[in-house]
This record gives sequence, structure tokens and C-alpha cells, in this order.
Amino acid sequence: MTILAAALCAGCAYLLGSLNFAIIVSRLFFHKDIRQFGSGNAGMTNILRTFGKPAAAAVLAGDVLKGTCSVLLGKLFFTLLAPQAGVLIGAYLAAMGAILGHLFPVYFGFKGGKGVSVATGAILAIEPAIVGALLVVFLVVILCSRIVSLASITVAALYPVFTFLYFTFFDREYGHPWLNTFFAAVLGGLVIYMHRANIQRLRSGTEYKFGQKKN
Repeated sequence: MTILAAALCAGCAYLLGSLNFAIIVSRLFFHKDIRQFGSGNAGMTNILRTFGKPAAAAVLAGDVLKGTCSVLLGKLFFTLLAPQAGVLIGAYLAAMGAILGHLFPVYFGFKGGKGVSVATGAILAIEPAIVGALLVVFLVVILCSRIVSLASITVAALYPVFTFLYFTFFDREYGHPWLNTFFAAVLGGLVIYMHRANIQRLRSGTEYKFGQKKN
């Protein structure tokens, strides 16, 4: 039953994650594909720069929600079918499935976004306190640098660190801080990997900053 639960939560989360709201919003309301504009990324930041704040807010809400719903589904499948394995296993499998769906959406030619908003929604359903700490870091980096990608990479790198600290010192219910940290490192690593082009631009000093005029 554990294998069935894992397959269900990962598969359903992937299909849910493949609902890329940046592409959906750009096509539905603007009759364009966001991947053909700006950075070419199907994510909230590119939507913001291309179509404005209302569209970006809709995309952000949709992507966060699908991450949260995926994790809740994963927890439900493991609660019903494999409670002995622990609901957090289902939560992390679902989180990875949702992020992979967002990165490589089956409905949109396997070309999606970078997974930050989806990961935020997933972490929110796993442990809200960690999201709060990461949000503080994100805002500080944004205020200091005005670079969204740098803030995203920073919180992705700190996510496993915060996870280890939280489950070691604040939440001993599950008793497996290293297991939680492992999954957190995988999720954070996926997000960082999808920002590899941004990392190159950061190193060359050509990464976009908020308020910077478009060329």
C-alpha cells in the first residue's frame, strides 16, 4: 500500500503542478504565451514585468495554491493508505511532484517555470513557520538587492538549513530532522538548478533589477 500511496500522491501532484498559471493567465486573458516574452520563463516575475500586477497576483495565488493542495493530497493518501510510513513522506513526495510538474508541465510541452511559488505553497502546507522565516530572508534580500532571482536562490539554499534547525529544536514530533532536511535539500536544489541561467547573469552583473529600465 505504501507504493500505491507514493504513486498516487506523486502522480496527482505532478498533474496538478503541470497547471502552469503563468501560461494559463497569459493565454486566457492576453491571448499570448508568456514564454515568448521577457526572460521566456513561465513564472510570476516574468508575468509581472510583461502584463502587470493583477496578472502576477493571479499567477502567484494559483501557483502557491497548487503547491499547498498537492501536499495536502499527499498527506491524505498516506494517511489513508500507508499511515505507518508517516504523512511527511507523502507531503514531500507530493511537493516534489508538484514542483516537477511546474518545471516540466505535461500540458504545455514540458517547458514551465522555476518553481519558487509552488515550493512556497508546498512548504506552507508542510510547516508554515519555516515559510515565515524564509519570507523574512526573501524580503531582506529583495530590499537590499532588488533582484528577485537572488532572493529566490538564497531562500532555496537556506530552506534545508531552516528545516534542520526547526525539526531539531522546535518540532520533535516526527523525530527525523535529517530525513526532513534531505527532502528539503532536494526541493531547494531543484529550485536552484532552475535558476542556473540567473546565476550566470548574477556573476556577470547583468541580472535584471526591479526598477531597471527595459532595454
